[in-house]
Amino acid sequence: MTSAEIVHKLRSQLEEPLPLPGHGQTPLRHAKLWAAGVEDLSFARIAEAHWDAVAILAECGRMPRPETIYGVWASELPGQALRVEADGEELTISGSKMFCSGAGLVEFALVTVGVPEKLLIEVDLRGTQTSVRYDTSAWGTSAFCETHTGNVIFASHLITPDAVLGKAGWYLDRPGFWHGACGPAACWAGGAEALVQYATANPRKDAHTLAHLGAMYSCVWSMRASLDAAGQEIDTQPMNRAAAHVRALTVRHIVEQQCTDVLRRFARAYGPFPLSMDANISQRYHELDLYLRQSHAERDLESLGGSLLNK
Repeated sequence: MTSAEIVHKLRSQLEEPLPLPGHGQTPLRHAKLWAAGVEDLSFARIAEAHWDAVAILAECGRMPRPETIYGVWASELPGQALRVEADGEELTISGSKMFCSGAGLVEFALVTVGVPEKLLIEVDLRGTQTSVRYDTSAWGTSAFCETHTGNVIFASHLITPDAVLGKAGWYLDRPGFWHGACGPAACWAGGAEALVQYATANPRKDAHTLAHLGAMYSCVWSMRASLDAAGQEIDTQPMNRAAAHVRALTVRHIVEQQCTDVLRRFARAYGPFPLSMDANISQRYHELDLYLRQSHAERDLESLGGSLLNK
């Protein structure tokens, strides 16, 4: 999808919101995010962030603004956090934030600020040409170029005090942070299933390809079962943060490993042809490979292991 098509499709779905995590239909939420990944990973990336923002707002007792597309810009590099400063009764945000998907596409973003304390702020991006600047020039791959992922530079961007969501540290401390972390995994899994759909539609009957097809199908089945089980557990104990942390990291590891296996097997089974001659499959393959790096790999596993020992 082009950037315009992503925005148009998501806007057409705003009146049919995804079920909120922990409200009794979380498996359906995961299934819808999975379906978005099957359709188009660039669309899934923007859509998942929007629906995550809607869930975050709901935890604050707020409704999303009508007919508005949201982003969540929470990536932070050490020593490069955004700064919020008081300006009379108003506040301003300054600094640069990397890996902001939807730059120039979304109308509001939930943005993490680190100085002088960790806050989450709802930022209005409409008509802010002088105080908000987008720079996507450093994005060096064609993967996800339609998502307009890049740096966002805030120059004393004005906000009101009621734009602050929750208290200091609330964004990471809530169980919903970990419920939401399952959302990207559902999108990853959908991206992998689309590769398996290609393999099923372009069959080869030799033993090696059939073996890879069987293994890839098993990966998809395993991921679906894991995400369904995670959704059911979230609905059973939505406020248990410790369980949510362990669950999210477990699910993300399972899905990341299964998707990686699909990528490896798909290339071994089909060779260079679909990766070089089929633009759609090539883009999907490389986007899935990049999207999986939202998993923090061994760092997440270390955190998971530590949580298990501290139970």
